[in-house]
Amino acid sequence: MLDNLRIDTFSVVYDLLKPYAVEEFWEFKDCVLVPGSIYVIGRRQTEENLSRIREMVLSPDYTVIFDNAAEGSYTLEEHAKRYQLDDLIRSGNLLVLSGGDQSDDYTYIKHDHFINVFLGYEHNIEEMTRTDEIYNHADKPYKFLFLNGRARPHRKYLWQRFRQLGLLDQSLWTMLDSNPVVWKNLNLWANNVNLMTEITPIQHLPSEYEYAQYQRTQIHTDIPGRHFIKQQLFDNTWGEIYLQTEPYRDTYFSVVTETVFVESDLSFRTEKIVKPLAMGHPWIAVANRGYYRDIRNLGFQTFSHAIDESFDLIDSPQDRIERIIAIVNDLCQQDLADFLDLCYNICKYNQQHLVELREQIRSEFPNRFWQFLQQHQ
Repeated sequence: MLDNLRIDTFSVVYDLLKPYAVEEFWEFKDCVLVPGSIYVIGRRQTEENLSRIREMVLSPDYTVIFDNAAEGSYTLEEHAKRYQLDDLIRSGNLLVLSGGDQSDDYTYIKHDHFINVFLGYEHNIEEMTRTDEIYNHADKPYKFLFLNGRARPHRKYLWQRFRQLGLLDQSLWTMLDSNPVVWKNLNLWANNVNLMTEITPIQHLPSEYEYAQYQRTQIHTDIPGRHFIKQQLFDNTWGEIYLQTEPYRDTYFSVVTETVFVESDLSFRTEKIVKPLAMGHPWIAVANRGYYRDIRNLGFQTFSHAIDESFDLIDSPQDRIERIIAIVNDLCQQDLADFLDLCYNICKYNQQHLVELREQIRSEFPNRFWQFLQQHQ
């Protein structure tokens, strides 16, 4: 299909494009550049070779694709600005492989990286076979699962509001980053203090709920100045990718705090939503406006028969998150065993659809990539 494709082995689509590449590289700085070639370069190699890449992008001899499909929406734009590549992208000189939606002045191809990669872990596939434990396990010790890694405004806001409403004690929750996060579109005041500016407690999962590799990690949260423990907890690996049944078995639903929570319609789906989809767990997503619509467009079903999902199209982030909080609060006053039963068929459907969609993404991507290049080279 492509006789001039050269690809970074650290690219997130490396395994999908490798059969079509004439060359692959570990260290881009050592590559002998071949005019007329298409280069797919991942984030690490991009960051380490910025000057060289800028020269290539501005030359008519090469086509360069910045592969950052582990990011999407404004998080990808933040990386592009940090690497001083934003101008090249907006001018159309540098093409982008994104994990989410981007603004119209980005020339990009979207790839649902997390749907693809999540089921590439045999452990996760094994855990998916345990879904019925969720529905067979009565008298759950917690009402909902509420996992938070890096500090983001919507996560801090939810934590504070759940605490105010007494919901935090009813949840199995984590907060791996205690730093304050201030954003003009989300403010929460009490006694003349903006609670978003506070240092919040760090909490990770009890060891019995954690993936086995990380159960014996010793976490020291009392070290002065330490406000982010994810790297320590997971030993600088991508520990949050692993599925573990127990947190889902012991809760009735997940409150999924996605990476992106903005007023725009630029969706970005990560492993955070893939995990309850894979586990067959009901979920409420705290994400960008239109996130539910985009999930349904991928073929998944949501839970509008059981909760009011109209919050998905609320423009104001503050109004949208407050409506989500009200729904979580209402659910926690109900018989959640009945709610779980109401969601069973949809959860099982989504679990199967996830498997099928992953295969569709993998089989269609090479041709989509080729068509994208034909349009934009």
